[in-house]
Amino acid sequence: MDKNTLKAFALIFLILIGAQYFMSPSEEEQAEMQRQQDSIAALDTQTTVKGDVVKMEELTPALNDSARIAMQKSQLGSFGDAVVGKEEFVTLENNLMKVKLSTKGGRVYSVELKDYKRFDGSPLILFDGDMNRFGLRFNSIQNGAPIETNKLFFTSSVQGTLVASGPDVPKGKEAKLKFNKENPGKSVETNMTLKTAEGAVIQYQYSLPYNTYLLNYKIATHNLPKVATGQNGFMQIDWSSHIPRQEASSKYGEDTHTTVMYRELLKKGRGDVDDLGVSKDNNEKIEGKVEWIAFKQLFFSSILVNQSGFTHSDMSIKTEVNDSTAYLARMNAEMDLPFDASKANNNYNLTFYFGPNKYSILSQQSDLEFDHLIQLGWGIFGWVNKYLVIPVFNFLSKYIGSYGVIILLLTIIIKLIIFPFTFKSYKSQAKMRVLKPEIDEIQKKYGKEKAMEAQQATMALYKKAGVNPMGGCIPMLFQMPIVIAMFRFFPVSIELRQQSFLWAHDLSTYDSIFHLPFTIPFYGDHVSLFCLLMTVTNILYMKYNSEMTGSSSAMPGMKGMMYMMPVMFLFMFNNYASGLSYYYFLSLLITFIQMFFVKRMINEDAIRNQIAKNKKKKVKKSKWQTRMEEMARQQQETAKKRK
Repeated sequence: MDKNTLKAFALIFLILIGAQYFMSPSEEEQAEMQRQQDSIAALDTQTTVKGDVVKMEELTPALNDSARIAMQKSQLGSFGDAVVGKEEFVTLENNLMKVKLSTKGGRVYSVELKDYKRFDGSPLILFDGDMNRFGLRFNSIQNGAPIETNKLFFTSSVQGTLVASGPDVPKGKEAKLKFNKENPGKSVETNMTLKTAEGAVIQYQYSLPYNTYLLNYKIATHNLPKVATGQNGFMQIDWSSHIPRQEASSKYGEDTHTTVMYRELLKKGRGDVDDLGVSKDNNEKIEGKVEWIAFKQLFFSSILVNQSGFTHSDMSIKTEVNDSTAYLARMNAEMDLPFDASKANNNYNLTFYFGPNKYSILSQQSDLEFDHLIQLGWGIFGWVNKYLVIPVFNFLSKYIGSYGVIILLLTIIIKLIIFPFTFKSYKSQAKMRVLKPEIDEIQKKYGKEKAMEAQQATMALYKKAGVNPMGGCIPMLFQMPIVIAMFRFFPVSIELRQQSFLWAHDLSTYDSIFHLPFTIPFYGDHVSLFCLLMTVTNILYMKYNSEMTGSSSAMPGMKGMMYMMPVMFLFMFNNYASGLSYYYFLSLLITFIQMFFVKRMINEDAIRNQIAKNKKKKVKKSKWQTRMEEMARQQQETAKKRK
């Protein structure tokens, strides 16, 4: 070995010594590395105890971000690389809404309805950001660890904002299927993709057409059984959302209409639409198939539809999730999708509806019965709203901009429709007034001791005079379905939302003209003027009607009770929609005017003469009258035997 070689080895040795000295970690860095290794070793020990797998959110806070990420990657196996990523957003927009998608979870991050505002004037966001969760849930085939796609990063096929374009949409044609069919617009779409090293793929495809509140949502998986397994042949959709308040706080407003609704798929067809109830915490498990689940508010809903049916569903609602009034409730839904491990590809076609609870829009989905989200009343009350009130209301809305005027015209139209029955009722009351002196004579003749004989004599008088004592009641009963239907229609009519009229700034809520410095039980802390006007008009109507029919003198003890009802309505309707109080006020006012003029139209002398003629006619007893008299006779004989 020559002299130069020895020098070279010596130089290399000195370089290695210097590198070790300058590049070795400090004492602080060595201590931090040791702490991380000890924490990971301790966590590994925890995960192996009894074969349990620790959830990611249970990772010890002692780990720093890099150690936690390393642990998550190790635990998630094939999906570990998706733990790390940068959250980016893609927006799909049409003329009605903006749907913001996040690469974290590949999910719908938020939805803004462009034609609506919150009660404070800010944009109406159905749900936003981390206050909602949506994703698939299954298990890793490697170690059985739960995989939640909501926490993993996807890649998007596009970036930025995509806008679906189309023709101008006239007022009233928003989201109308017929208009879209005749005037098709374009759609925008994007794919959110999650891949593993083994070639397994989960892809979400979102497609938003023009002029609709429907978002098409397709789930496609490829080679997923290589790296994942379902739970008992299913993988789960996990959907959760904090429901933000959209309306001003009201006792009978949004707070009493927020719930989870769903529709079952039965073996022999579709089931009824049901809900978890309002203003209370509740949960329900459905073992059969569910076609759709809706997170419903008073005027807006988020609905997830699977026409093939979700197999097994677990739904819950928890009201007042925090101390603020920003959120109404937290809603959760867990739904199973069939996961066939023998198939390389498993595909699912779903649909979201993000939009208003507007009958003209929801009723288009007749096979899905979305319109049941709007509580219009059961049976005949719902029919009156669907086939009378709503068509007239929508027709008037095409030509008139003021909803206060629309309610006025709607009231007049309904009053004209039922006027023949109302007139018949007034005429029957006039006949009863004519006969009243004779009925009083019968009561005086028989007294209280012979009430049965008095009743028989009274019925005979009615028959002889040709008067039906129920003639005044039956027409009034005919009006009751309309009165009750209106009670259901106005509080849930989105058309009235944020529509002002006179002093009322919003016809869908109460019209406060004065806020009290205290709260009156069952009444509230404010004064609603339309409710006050309705009450005053109701009292005047009751008074005039009692004078017209003579009921106040016939039953003086009922006079106080008669005025109790308007007072009860004052307390009841003070917190209801001002549009409802306004309608009842108009209805009572028009009825009062009708009574005033009809009283002058009806000639009681002519009625008296007609009754006198009827009395002279030979009256043949009807079978009904014969049975009534026989029943009265038997009751009278039974009473005598007891004595």
